[in-house]
Amino acid sequence: MELGVRLNRLQLQNPILVASGTFGYAREMTAFVDFTQLGGIIPKTVTPQPRPGNPPPRTVETASGMLNSIGLDNDGFDQFVAEKLPYLTGLGTAIIVNIAAKTNDDFRRMAGVLAKCPGVAAIELNISCPNVSGGVDFGTNPKLAAEVVAAVRETCEIPVIAKLTPNVTSVVPIAQAVADAGADAVSLINTFQGMAVDWKRRRPVLGNVLGGLSGPAIKPLALRIVWQVSKAVNIPIIGVGGIQSIDDVMEFFLVGATAIQVGTANFYNPSLANQLVDELPAALETLGSRSVAEVVGTLQIQGS
Repeated sequence: MELGVRLNRLQLQNPILVASGTFGYAREMTAFVDFTQLGGIIPKTVTPQPRPGNPPPRTVETASGMLNSIGLDNDGFDQFVAEKLPYLTGLGTAIIVNIAAKTNDDFRRMAGVLAKCPGVAAIELNISCPNVSGGVDFGTNPKLAAEVVAAVRETCEIPVIAKLTPNVTSVVPIAQAVADAGADAVSLINTFQGMAVDWKRRRPVLGNVLGGLSGPAIKPLALRIVWQVSKAVNIPIIGVGGIQSIDDVMEFFLVGATAIQVGTANFYNPSLANQLVDELPAALETLGSRSVAEVVGTLQIQGS
């Protein structure tokens, strides 16, 4: 079986990644995960300056999912590069650093530094977080999204992935814009904006009122968006949203994803990504395929 996949300039040993914000900085998962078996690790989003995040409560369980309003809590870019990155790049798998900022100059500066750091395989641009003011604006406007990607490509020679928001009328124009600007791939999708209410207290449950909905509840929506973008835009796609089994993985491949990210499932089954890597060859064999590439985008529509 050929499990390796290519997303333009980014070559991965297999298509199973772990999503930013659900895997910490990997050190927390040491007891549960064989890092060398993964296609790649995307650590928690890093911003130019330290961020305390949003007020608690920050998470709430929902039907078949969860809402989070962490607010990109992190210690800042400089500390990440000095203290977190050396550990990550020694784990024996691809490290894709997820960054967020409020200006193109900050995106450009961080990307320029990361491009010179040994062991960084790619950068994922978080232009779609629904829990912070300013950050989501890039991902809802094709022109602004393209400008971020173009700014990063000016100073960054390593692969660039744009993580896009579903909180727009159509993701297709945004995906086309970042593809035209030079993105190597897109991650589809980030969380859906939602809220939870404590009606007895007449108050929102989350301290920030709104949060991002993730988990199995959003998988049908994520599949739809991946399929729509794959039909309209010539760019590799990393599918994200509600993946908790090998069946989910294969569904994303068939609708057009070349790789996937495990997100919310890491919280309740931290070994899932390893399990999916183990189960992938048998799933491919079921379809009579010898590689991931053979099944990507092969969904058969009746009558077509």
